[in-house]
Amino acid sequence: MARAVLALGANIGEPAHQIAKAIEAIAGHPQIFLLKQSKLIVSEPWGKTDQNRFHNGAVLIETTLSPLELLDFCLATEAEIGRVRIEKWGPRSIDIDVITYDDLTMESERLTLPHPYAHERDFVLGPVREIAPDMADWLLNQAGRKSA
Repeated sequence: MARAVLALGANIGEPAHQIAKAIEAIAGHPQIFLLKQSKLIVSEPWGKTDQNRFHNGAVLIETTLSPLELLDFCLATEAEIGRVRIEKWGPRSIDIDVITYDDLTMESERLTLPHPYAHERDFVLGPVREIAPDMADWLLNQAGRKSA
C-alpha cells in the first residue's frame, strides 16, 4: 500500500461541487482508500493570473495503484467531471494532481514526483500541511535538494 497526496483545484463552473465530485470518485475507487481530506481554500491563480480565483484542497490516500495508474485515474476523473485542456495553467472545471507517492522521486514524460511546483504553491502546501505535515516537510526538503 502506497500513501499519496492528491491536490484538487477548480475555478469555473461550481468549483466546490466539482471538487466534492472528484473526492467522491477517489473515495469510490476500489484500490484507493481516502484517509484525510483538507478544508477547501480560495486562492489567487498561479502561472496564468488573468482568471477567476481557485478553490483548492488536498486528500491523503492509500492505494495499490502504481503512480502511473493513479495518474490515469486522476485524468479519467477530470474528463468525467468535464475538464477540457485548452491552455496551460488556464481555467478549469477540475484539476487533480498527484503531488507525492510515498517518498518516490521519478521523472518521466507523463509524471514527475514529487510534483515539480508543489513547494512553490501555498495553495498546495497549506492543504497538504493540514492533512500530512510530514509530506509537506518532505516536499520542501526535496525542493531544497534540487536547488542545492
